[in-house]
Amino acid sequence: MAAPDDICLRGGVATFGAQLRRGELTSRDLTLAFLDRIDSLDPGLRSYARVMRDDALADAECADREIAAGLDRGALHGIPVAIKDLIDIADAPTLAGMPFRADHKAVRDATIVARLRRAGAVILGKLSMTEGATILHHPHVPAPVNPWRAGHSSGFSSSGSGVAVAARLCVAALGSDTGGSVRIPSAFNGVTGVKTTWGRVSRDGVWPLVEALDTIGPMARSAADAAAMLGAIAGADPHDPTAAPAPVPDYRRALDEGVDGLTIGVDWDRIERECDPPVITALCHTADMLVAAGARLRAVTLPATHTAAFGAILTAGVADAHRETFPTHAASYGPGLAAMLASATELEARDVAAAMNAADRYTGQINALFEGIDLLLVPALPYPAPPAAVLEATLLAGGEAFERFFLYTLPFNISRHPTITFPAGFSDDGLPCAAQLVGAHFSESTLLRAAHRFQSMTDWHTRHPAIG
Repeated sequence: MAAPDDICLRGGVATFGAQLRRGELTSRDLTLAFLDRIDSLDPGLRSYARVMRDDALADAECADREIAAGLDRGALHGIPVAIKDLIDIADAPTLAGMPFRADHKAVRDATIVARLRRAGAVILGKLSMTEGATILHHPHVPAPVNPWRAGHSSGFSSSGSGVAVAARLCVAALGSDTGGSVRIPSAFNGVTGVKTTWGRVSRDGVWPLVEALDTIGPMARSAADAAAMLGAIAGADPHDPTAAPAPVPDYRRALDEGVDGLTIGVDWDRIERECDPPVITALCHTADMLVAAGARLRAVTLPATHTAAFGAILTAGVADAHRETFPTHAASYGPGLAAMLASATELEARDVAAAMNAADRYTGQINALFEGIDLLLVPALPYPAPPAAVLEATLLAGGEAFERFFLYTLPFNISRHPTITFPAGFSDDGLPCAAQLVGAHFSESTLLRAAHRFQSMTDWHTRHPAIG
């Protein structure tokens, strides 16, 4: 058998699945390889909040028995994955990045965890995150370390998910996205992440940030792996009345449809004004590859975006999520989140109404764009991962720098459109650069197949940091 690191580094859902079904590999051996790699590397990377070794091995042994008996639960059967620690797993604490919740134990699995179990996935553990899924880690929770460059930001709030996937400490993971929390760590860590349409995936058993914006999506090594994850978790849910009843496509089957005939809108003027050169290069490369695969480019003008106009929705939504714990446990909160919650008392109803009206207008403008295009190509972020301390200072300062950072993430939460973020190059100093495709509501299948086509022509998504 190959060394554990070799097993973890090579392949993805389809490759591992084929090996399991041919009997070349057992789920127990695969799971052990990941657990050993976690033991070896994660003390320095800090991506896991909780490793569930015994449970994972028991699940893997069950998968091996089922596969040997001829039962096939699908693409994820026997595949080791990990879960962001705001998603409930029965009998395990859900901290959501807040240490005072250490005594909280979930009474049952979140719907999406139950669906992963039905798909035969092996859950390795729960992944670290920022405090309450906001932009800062709690002072007592060390931030996960970017495996490409220690000291540079690993993103937020699904920081542990991005690091674990990039460092090959799981095959795939789940993250959440309210203002960019799947896309930011995907971009900074060089992985593929899907920000789903609001309502595409149930949020039952998920600690909220802003319920009107919260989405759950996969973070994986490739679009193909993300398709397998999304297919397992998407769909209506009686436990969550906001989960959309729209049928769930076969995302994996649609991957090979390609992009021939698709029209992709690009606002090059804005991209060149707002992005650093490595990101512009990555987007040009992405456009060239998709055109070579049969897509058409169309110049578009993106509507003006002022993220501050939406701020009252965020502040009011976060305050509602914490109404039972703040200010009761105010002393247990980090200073950043505590300050945000305290400021919510100054909000007026008309501020929230104005933000909601601005959101509706922006959503209508984006919907109008999709009357003439199939997809929109934009940056995920305007620059590669900066030093963590620099980014934190930038975000705390607010103003234009804050606005620039969230320019291509938060607006698509406001409009509830799905996106896919994927690696499309590197900066001269070796940091990942990402592209983002945006689609009409519930067009995840088109997004996945476009990213898959790009990844079939390039190898950016196969590269991983040299660690350990």
